[in-house]
Amino acid sequence: MTKYIFVTGGVVSGLGKGIVMASLGRLLKSGGYKVVAQKLDPYINLDPGTMNPCQHGEVFVTEDGAETDLDLGHYERFIDENMNIYSNLTTGKVFWNVLNKERRGDYLGQTVQYIPHITNEIKEFIYEVGKKDESDIVMTEIGGTIGDIESQPFIEAIRQISREVGKNNCLFIHVTLVPYISCSGELKTKPTQHSVKELRSMGISPDIIVTRCDMELDENAKQKLALFCDVKPDCIIESLTVEKIYEAPVMFERSNLFEVVCRELNISGKKFDFSEWQAMVDRINKIDKEITIAIVGKYVKMFDAYMSVSEALKHGGFENNVDVRIKWIESESVTKDNLDDMLGDVKGILVPGGFGDRGIYGKTLAAEYARKNDVPYFGICLGMQTACIEFARNVLGYEDANSKEFAPEGKHNVIDLMPEQISVLHKGGTMRLGAYPCAIKKDTQLAAIYQTSFIQERHRHRYEFNNDYIQEFEDNGIVFCGKSPSGELVEAIEYPACKFFVGVQFHPEFKSRPNKAHPLFRAFIKAAVEK
Repeated sequence: MTKYIFVTGGVVSGLGKGIVMASLGRLLKSGGYKVVAQKLDPYINLDPGTMNPCQHGEVFVTEDGAETDLDLGHYERFIDENMNIYSNLTTGKVFWNVLNKERRGDYLGQTVQYIPHITNEIKEFIYEVGKKDESDIVMTEIGGTIGDIESQPFIEAIRQISREVGKNNCLFIHVTLVPYISCSGELKTKPTQHSVKELRSMGISPDIIVTRCDMELDENAKQKLALFCDVKPDCIIESLTVEKIYEAPVMFERSNLFEVVCRELNISGKKFDFSEWQAMVDRINKIDKEITIAIVGKYVKMFDAYMSVSEALKHGGFENNVDVRIKWIESESVTKDNLDDMLGDVKGILVPGGFGDRGIYGKTLAAEYARKNDVPYFGICLGMQTACIEFARNVLGYEDANSKEFAPEGKHNVIDLMPEQISVLHKGGTMRLGAYPCAIKKDTQLAAIYQTSFIQERHRHRYEFNNDYIQEFEDNGIVFCGKSPSGELVEAIEYPACKFFVGVQFHPEFKSRPNKAHPLFRAFIKAAVEK
């Protein structure tokens, strides 16, 4: 029977529940279990697709086109399994589904209520993700903090699941903060005690408590937590600050989290082999060289907005035996006068995806600097589009070259709205989303990087290269190295006059893994190292 693990958070938000989930998922997979993870978010948006990255961080896109919370990126990178449309649920989506069922008459005239209709919708979603992948273990993270009013339907739903599947098939993990009071030199357990009390008042008693703290708990503190929170002493697991997030599974493995979880879920008989992940971490820790890569974007004050990009850069560094240091550059601050100061000390320049015209001038300047100085350049989605705009302005001579997104009536829009997007009125969930095929042109740098002629990559965009300009670009040295199988959509460009100048319309960062860097990021960092 499928086993269920639920992870909740207490005291404060931002404790790293997603990393705890992802780390445990990696341990369980190393133990031979098929694991799937999902995130339940209490906000009323249908999904994070229309949310400001400065508030919510990046939008992670799954293979099947779901726009999801960034924690799913951690799940995929650690567990190395693709998430899906059942891996992220919001309060808005729950209400949307329930109200649509009510309008269709699915409830046969019943009075629609939080219990059972809202909770049943949540439970159906949790059960479905396990059925879809035929998983041994379904792991579910509840967003927010215990005590938040908006989280209550989710807590009630998982309480009901624990009764339906039986205690031996369900496990509750509570992640809480144990703060350190410097003036008294003490770690305080009282906030955790109160958080657990709040959780128990809602019908859930945690089986394992993961304490987020900056130093190890002494034995007295562990015994106090075990006693007052009614858990076994070895079910108090420390989550300490690690230098690199990929050390987190190693930390939890040393804390015997895998053994404790298996015991509490009454599962055994699988062979635990953690050697691959341990070897990767050992290799990372031996790296003694570093390079600096610039990320030129509009959300750099909120690093989470580019979480997958920054992690993919690190992955590329791991495979090139270098530690990638990221120089975050606010694109609005880039001018012709400070280009050398901004970019003169970096070995590579990456312009990530985004929306809107704020900071576009700075991004085009970064692309121009890379092209003229032969600095390895990697443009992703909007980063490819800005490179094309720069090339059209400064090489083709179209001073007014632009994108239709920024200049709807422009005369030389080398980036245009996709035909199927012309009649789209609503913004949420209407872009080109998820995995699409791409045919790679023979004898190109992209072909050498991928070592294949056909790929699948994830997309999230409305605008594409304007095919009316293909011939002019080709005549001046741009190679359209990747297109849709039909040849209608440009998916990738390269500029062979530079050692590495590549732009892609898709988002390769979503498929990179710490133990298996994405080919494009591996090649980009290799070029930067050689530079």
